[in-house]
Amino acid sequence: MVAAMTIDPCLNLEMCRDPNQHGAVVEDIQGLIRVYKDGHVDRPQIVPCVSTALALELGVTSRDIVIDKFTNIWARFYVPINFHNTKLPLLVYFHGGGFCVGSAAWSCYHMFLARLANRAGCIIMSINYRLAPENPLPAAYEDGFKALIWLKHQAQSGAMDWWSRKCNFSNIFIAGDSAGGNIAYNVATRIGSLSERESAALKPLNLKGTILIQPFFGGEARTCSEKYMLQPAKSSALTLAASDTYWRLALPCGTNRDHQWCNPVAKGSIHLAELRLFPTMVCISEMDILKDRNLEFCVALDWAGKKVEHVVYKGVGHAFQVLSKSQLSQTRTHEMMSHIKAFICHRCA
Repeated sequence: MVAAMTIDPCLNLEMCRDPNQHGAVVEDIQGLIRVYKDGHVDRPQIVPCVSTALALELGVTSRDIVIDKFTNIWARFYVPINFHNTKLPLLVYFHGGGFCVGSAAWSCYHMFLARLANRAGCIIMSINYRLAPENPLPAAYEDGFKALIWLKHQAQSGAMDWWSRKCNFSNIFIAGDSAGGNIAYNVATRIGSLSERESAALKPLNLKGTILIQPFFGGEARTCSEKYMLQPAKSSALTLAASDTYWRLALPCGTNRDHQWCNPVAKGSIHLAELRLFPTMVCISEMDILKDRNLEFCVALDWAGKKVEHVVYKGVGHAFQVLSKSQLSQTRTHEMMSHIKAFICHRCA
């Protein structure tokens, strides 16, 4: 049996008391992250980290559970309480933040995922993975795969924990937004590239689909939306300059944005037709600089003969579902949750 633990979700958000002692700032995304010449990283806590507490009217309980104490990987679980005598699908979720910032305890994700769990009727396991640049890619992918192996062990143990007794381990989905969408895709492709014998090692888990919300992909050649999309502060959370900086911090040294982890459709990347991919849903924002790249990705999947569907949310930008409180964003978030619910229900039927 795995015990729930009280975790300080912000332990890794180390503040810099004396910036001068670390030398010049070499990378800076204003208000979110600064990287200094000596390698020190400063992440001001712009978005508050919150406990697992939730209002009763949300109809969801939440707790934190350690996945790997050595690498400090943990997950925040969300379990709907109004579904009785039925096993629920499980959504493994990865938060956004350009691989460099963010937490499963950020208040914006806590509320979004609690509402999604209740609305979609699923258990959500939100992974707190290691961040770049201290842990460049593929660290986040490895953490995602490790979380699935941990999940497999819970299923095999037959433990009747507060969450596992309600979980249908044969209906597993992998999801994430922005960088988390990239992680979800790369974890899914790793599983899809396993041999039949290797993939049997994940049993009794049965993966049914992948949900990518504004997945963070890139490339050396600019798309039209990257070049021409206006970025007023209230319309979208991602600028091209910030995107480039995140990729410099996250990718392995000596690579560029046409690396397969960044650009899955670049020449030299793994051929999509050769991969065993799960049915995929892609959520795209009309006012996002990633719009064209996300659409090109969907076309490439379709051409490769993969099952893919996408939705474009009109009038909203990157990460609107977690960072914008406008009436339009709330309406589009409601629509997104309905689409995710339909995707899950269809694959579980």
